Amino acid sequence: MTTVHPAPRPETLPRRRLLGPGGPSYTEHLAAFGPLPARPQLIEDVVRSGLTGRGGAGFPAGRKLASMSPGGVVIGNGSEGEPLSAKDRLLLETRPHLVLDGLLATATAVQAKQVHLVVGPVSAPALRHAIAERRDARHIVLTETQDRFVGGEASAVVHLLTGGDAVPVDHPVRLTTRGLRRRPTLVQNVETLAHIAVIARSGADAFRAVGHPADPGTRLLTIAGDVAHPGVLEAPSGASLRDVLAAAEPGRISGALVGGYHGAWVGPEALDRPLAAAAAEGAIPVGAGILLVIGPGTCGLQASAEIATYLAGETAGQCGPCVNGLPVAGELLARIADGDRDPSLVAQLERTLRLVDGRGACHHPDGTARLIRSALTVFADEVRAHRAGHCGAHR
Repeated sequence: MTTVHPAPRPETLPRRRLLGPGGPSYTEHLAAFGPLPARPQLIEDVVRSGLTGRGGAGFPAGRKLASMSPGGVVIGNGSEGEPLSAKDRLLLETRPHLVLDGLLATATAVQAKQVHLVVGPVSAPALRHAIAERRDARHIVLTETQDRFVGGEASAVVHLLTGGDAVPVDHPVRLTTRGLRRRPTLVQNVETLAHIAVIARSGADAFRAVGHPADPGTRLLTIAGDVAHPGVLEAPSGASLRDVLAAAEPGRISGALVGGYHGAWVGPEALDRPLAAAAAEGAIPVGAGILLVIGPGTCGLQASAEIATYLAGETAGQCGPCVNGLPVAGELLARIADGDRDPSLVAQLERTLRLVDGRGACHHPDGTARLIRSALTVFADEVRAHRAGHCGAHR
């Protein structure tokens, strides 16, 4: 993904909330949104709003806020290690004060003693400037992280702030109970924080007026792949895959990877299903808000094998499923994609995926297994074609 400019919006999608009026400067921000109001009932409002986390897991944001004890730590997570994703970077660089508003409002609501913001090196200069523009943000500790796939996981962000590497670590208790330096710690994705800033201004009912009943509000979505206009789009949760992709002019669609590298492939028959959090019945789980589109000229099996090989190299190296299982799974999928005619390969791959499921120190093995399984299902015809010595993408 090389561009972070917003893709054009189709007329069927409602007004944007995060990427509408405004700009990177504090003056532009105040002109568009006004000052951040005091809102003593913010936690209750976020709970009622139904806001789900926008970092990938889709956990109810209000429930996380309500679980915090006073005197803890709030961390804004702007670590965007997913190679295809550009939404958080776009938000941080063009609407940094909306993120800061959400971070400050959250810290006040949970009575936090420390406030941190972790971002990648590309976004760091914009955030340094934004923090310097306002007195109420001077206490925010800004930390740079090197973008790596597993570095955005909540425990990896906390581990980074303790002086360690940005890799996931096993936590026997929830971070909101004991996290950074044994204090209750709340880690929220920067897009989630921006939505909290909107809720602080307009309230829960206004937030729920747009989106899916089980997943209200809007979402930032990165669209990549075989499209005419790749970029970042803001759309209501629950918008159909077809309507969202129309903004990017994809042409004929053979498949779409929804949710990023830890997401799942869907075929053209899913185009009219809604995109929303996993809890929304009938929806395609949108995960980290990434849509990778492939057309007839791209082999879905080959694309999946390349992603699986990449993911096998992005482990933290801390557990058997990652160190031993993922490289084997990636190699087996690559052999299938390369036309190896061994009839046992699919069975070997499925057995390997069963061995890594639910056994990792973090969710990296599970996400990789989900991606590979979806590829075997959606591109089942291609699996048979490759075994027969040809590829549908190169006819």
